[in-house]
Amino acid sequence: MIAAVMLAHAGCAAIYAALSALILVRARTSRTGGLLALAAAITAAWAASVALAPQAPFSGLSGALDLLRLVAWYLFILHLYRRTVRARGQLTQAFAMMGFVLLLVTAVTVLVDPAGANGPSLLSAGVAVRLGLAVCTILLIENLYQNVAEDAKWYINLPSIGLGALCVFDIVLAADAVLFRQASPSLVGGRAVATAMVAPLLAIAAARNRDWKIDIHVSRSAAFHSATLVVAGIFLLGLSAAGELFRHLGAGWSGLAETSLVFAGLLSTVVLLTSTSARSRLRSMVVDNFFSSRFDYRREWLRCIAKLSAGDAEGTLPVRVIRAVADVVDSPGGILYLRHSEGPAASYHVASYHWAAAWNLPSGGMPVAADAPLLAALHGPNSGGIVELTHANRPPELPQATWLAVPLPLGPAHLAGAAETPGAEAAILGFILLAPPRAPFRLDREVFELLRILAREVATYLTEQRATEVLTQSRQLAEYGKRFAFVAHDIKNVSSQLSLLLSNAERHLANPEFQRDMLATVRASVQKISALLRRLEAPEPAPPAATLHPVERLGTLLPSLRRGHDTDLLLEYDRTGVGVAMPEAAFDAVITHLVTNAADATLARHAGTVPPPPVRVSLSHVGNRVLVDIADQGTGMSEAFVRDTLFRPFGTAKHGGTGIGAFQARELVREAGGDLVVTSRPGQGTTMRLVLPAAATRPQPALASEQAQA
Repeated sequence: MIAAVMLAHAGCAAIYAALSALILVRARTSRTGGLLALAAAITAAWAASVALAPQAPFSGLSGALDLLRLVAWYLFILHLYRRTVRARGQLTQAFAMMGFVLLLVTAVTVLVDPAGANGPSLLSAGVAVRLGLAVCTILLIENLYQNVAEDAKWYINLPSIGLGALCVFDIVLAADAVLFRQASPSLVGGRAVATAMVAPLLAIAAARNRDWKIDIHVSRSAAFHSATLVVAGIFLLGLSAAGELFRHLGAGWSGLAETSLVFAGLLSTVVLLTSTSARSRLRSMVVDNFFSSRFDYRREWLRCIAKLSAGDAEGTLPVRVIRAVADVVDSPGGILYLRHSEGPAASYHVASYHWAAAWNLPSGGMPVAADAPLLAALHGPNSGGIVELTHANRPPELPQATWLAVPLPLGPAHLAGAAETPGAEAAILGFILLAPPRAPFRLDREVFELLRILAREVATYLTEQRATEVLTQSRQLAEYGKRFAFVAHDIKNVSSQLSLLLSNAERHLANPEFQRDMLATVRASVQKISALLRRLEAPEPAPPAATLHPVERLGTLLPSLRRGHDTDLLLEYDRTGVGVAMPEAAFDAVITHLVTNAADATLARHAGTVPPPPVRVSLSHVGNRVLVDIADQGTGMSEAFVRDTLFRPFGTAKHGGTGIGAFQARELVREAGGDLVVTSRPGQGTTMRLVLPAAATRPQPALASEQAQA
């Protein structure tokens, strides 16, 4: 075993001697490079001394070089820290904290047992200094890594990992030596191997950034993590002291002490790491003693925005609102009360406030009346309306497990007509009740200011959510109104067909063929009216439109339309039958409206002509578009009418018209991915062109011109 220890330390010495030489042979060596070379050289000397005297790695020259090695690496990290930190006051506080811990441990151990006469012990100066230097080095490394920018961590992550791991190894080695009163040969040899493994990481770091110029600052999170590491180091020292006490009680206690301390250490560490209250107390202690301001406002603002904009995976918006405000005072729960959104702006002052959401507190609850003393206090000027609840001012309908009431203010910009409402500046959307904090929390002016800022922000988010809900409801109502207008227009067309049928029945009722046509027309009208009424129901997600072949559909639709008009309908199409992705009902509604308008315009211009000119419906395929042209020789329309009136709801020039048909036809065509193009001149007729995207193609008969017969 001794030979293995000697060989491992000899190899480690050679590696670090080579690293030091590589740094020193450079033409220019910065101060950082010089310190790195010095630490590597001292590490090489320490490893060489242990290789020459492996029996006593903690005493004599080996022990002195070991301490010097730890000091050298500590000074190297300290140099990196000093040269990159800008805030001198914060730097002094951080260094004073580390130096005080090291000085306290060293002074106590030197006074009790300066030579360590009884072998490795917690009370020997060498062991105490090793533990203190290791803990402080880890503290510096943690500060360095936590505060560096993400894009700059590439330069220091390797040395931070390597030197931090070596410090942890030194702590384990010292603790083992204290427990068993002698150094473990396996751990001593393993330390040399671990130290050699770190050398390549240091070499890569030196190659990445030879000047080690990294911008670093001290933050609250760094101080919190540093304090956590200090507490962890003191905890390890306490475990070692307890083990030393058990050893002095008798040899029989050694095994029991080892087992008990390991289990107690693991259990205590897990409890401390998972205890929110413990972290809260530690954070409060660090902030109160090391920073002039209690909050990092930039971080608090970003945290609030991130919480409010998070998805529903972290709860609904009202729950996220509670959590955003509760985190400021370290509260574990809260309840949100909101005023109902209905009613005029003045009701913000007279309506009651109802339970809206809860986080880690009971749900539900009685409304809080607007004239309750709490509401008067929330509108008051003291502390911005923030009220600390007691038995005296807490309304009986509120839970007893509440500590603080934070109003959510609304300014005049949020209230319609608030300018005419007296006292509108004091209006509040609601308030949040917070549970007592996990650890004692001191309320002061700075806390109230931050709560007021965040309360106004969350009130804005809630107001925007309400406005979005109202807008969604308005759009739903508008969509329903549009569907109702379309249905009413289609029912009007059906009514016109039935009226024409009744007028013809007086003359042709005895004709059997007319009777068959009348029954077919009535049956089709009933089916159409039933379908129109179903369209007024709440719309369900529409399935993908099936491929419709216009030639086939027009061949079925035009004969039925012919029965209701006195003009002929001619259908023309090319030899390719092209499909379109459009619902059949929508296609029928568009064609019916356009053909009816074309027939009416033709009859209006050619009232005395027998027979009147036909309405031509032609179908063609151009590129990836299907064109359906409905052309008449009617009165035509002016360019201004087409541009300004034709597609405007309720805008019409036809006597008895509703002004809905053209608008409905264009909307249905656009929903299918197409458009409706109008070409018209007064006195020369109109062509309405449906431009639809092609969906499928299959052969059709040769060019034909068919006259739709009844």
